[in-house]
Amino acid sequence: MLRIENITYSVEGRPLFEGASATIPEGHKVGLVGRNGTGKTTLFRLIRGELALESGSITLPRRARIGGVSQEVPSSNVSLIDTVLAADTERSALMAEAQEAADPDRIAEIQTRLADIDAWSAEARAATILKGLGFDDADQQRPCSDFSGGWRMRVALAAVLFSQPDLLLLDEPTNYLDLEGALWLESYLAKYPHTVIVISHDRGLLNRAVGSILHLEDRQLTYYAVPYDKFAERRAEHLAQAEAENAKAKARIAHLQSFVDRFRYKASKAVQAQSRLKMIERIQLISTPQEAALRAFSFPEPEELSPPIIQIEGGVTGYGDTEVLSRLNLRIDQDDRIALLGKNGQGKSTLSKLLSDRLPLLAGKMTRSSKLRIGYFAQHQVDELHVDETPLDHLRRLRPTETPAQLRARLAGFGLGADQAETEVGRLSGGQKARLSLLIATIDAPHMLILDEPTNHLDIESREALVEALTAYSGAVVLVSHDMHLLGLVADRLWLVSDGTVKPFDGDLEAYRQMLLARDKPPVREKPAAKPKRASRDTILALRADLRKCEERLEKLTDMHEKLSAKLSDPALYEDDRIADLETWNRKFAEVVEAMSRAEALWVAAAERLESAEAAA
Repeated sequence: MLRIENITYSVEGRPLFEGASATIPEGHKVGLVGRNGTGKTTLFRLIRGELALESGSITLPRRARIGGVSQEVPSSNVSLIDTVLAADTERSALMAEAQEAADPDRIAEIQTRLADIDAWSAEARAATILKGLGFDDADQQRPCSDFSGGWRMRVALAAVLFSQPDLLLLDEPTNYLDLEGALWLESYLAKYPHTVIVISHDRGLLNRAVGSILHLEDRQLTYYAVPYDKFAERRAEHLAQAEAENAKAKARIAHLQSFVDRFRYKASKAVQAQSRLKMIERIQLISTPQEAALRAFSFPEPEELSPPIIQIEGGVTGYGDTEVLSRLNLRIDQDDRIALLGKNGQGKSTLSKLLSDRLPLLAGKMTRSSKLRIGYFAQHQVDELHVDETPLDHLRRLRPTETPAQLRARLAGFGLGADQAETEVGRLSGGQKARLSLLIATIDAPHMLILDEPTNHLDIESREALVEALTAYSGAVVLVSHDMHLLGLVADRLWLVSDGTVKPFDGDLEAYRQMLLARDKPPVREKPAAKPKRASRDTILALRADLRKCEERLEKLTDMHEKLSAKLSDPALYEDDRIADLETWNRKFAEVVEAMSRAEALWVAAAERLESAEAAA
């Protein structure tokens, strides 16, 4: 259990926490959310003891191990698998001692402890984690120095997952993963045996991998024992209530102020006017949640071009003499919204560069509209901004004839206000840099936008604003992202980049997700297929009833899970005289979690039986 009690902490005189408290029950998976700059990463540093609190306390059970990805794995000649294995320092030390120990008693102790920590399956476990994060068997034997910084961050993540700390702290772990890696991580975290707190703006992860939300807002922490979407519903209700209360308060203030304005200087009414002024001072407006300040994007609208804007027939592309993609037969119209799916290294970036005219066609035919303008945003472009210049300086180069007021209006349209316009880029947040890069990519009103991981530095509210802007935008969109929420809301066509070519993916995103998860499961030996029988109407009705029962059972267990989570987050339960109660509630929680797992399996099986029967009918 992690207890945060009445903590206060400031950075350069700016308070991030003022009397904030929260209790995280042992074994819970928690998403830490809040606007960029509110102090989420600082809270992690406070938990790890890297920063000293001004007041309050943060406590964990004795000997609890805290783990997280603080930096990438150094470039070394050590193989990936050995790097990950070394993260379990106890196993490594015992294995080394076992080679030299001579005392029979000590040898027995070492072997017993190695068995206790399941040391002999360690290599298989490490290999499974590395594979899930995108490293095949051959990659795992290569040295770390063979991989770029982003891939070494994956190795660092694999190492901390393998070491299984009692409290796992992850700060935006999907930022350096592709969609496949992000989906694998969701599944892994959901089954992780200890406590997890993850900072993330990925709604898919916050709904599927964690069961609770810790919200940081207005220097306070609030614990919600529900996944993100239900938390967002409660926040929306709270915001609506706050706005309604504020509207009433403002109306009362206006009514009182009108009396003061009319009679302040009239002797017979002076006392009453003063009384009303005091009443106005006592009326307090409810603090508006920070989410209310949603900063929108405004993309300039291009003129309409005749379709298709790009067509490729028998295309081949790559680098120099190396072919990466071939057999390309693709068409893009101006109203297309296309998501590129596929593992990293299969050619998504290569296709993006071909479409944006950054790579040549080595063979085949490509036809483009003569007036076609393309906007291109890639992760690395955020790092290519001039850190010693301001956003205004960047726009002056692109629009030298525009006035400062016009340039500032452009920046404001992307959520960069007066303060940020004159701030050196090196001092801007990651989200502000991403907004500037998006502004630069769209400044010429492109007919097609190619976006490679555009949300990595954006908070949830900014991601929602980006979805709205892309929905309103009248040009084509080609999107690469690990954010399934963004892909699901924006894309209406899916292209799978694999096996050296690009083909339409016939299913939807959920089908793709299930395909990836099934791929990681061990193959099941199937019995010879029997001749299919036509399902009767009664059979289908019975199967539908069975599915409804499964849904009702799962709904009841989910409700019990929420209630038990709320109970276990009550600090009073952890008083010394209630240890027996705590054990009882923890046991009930574990039983419900196990029951939910079984109920979900039964629900999936029932849904598959019904689907097969309906297909055979």
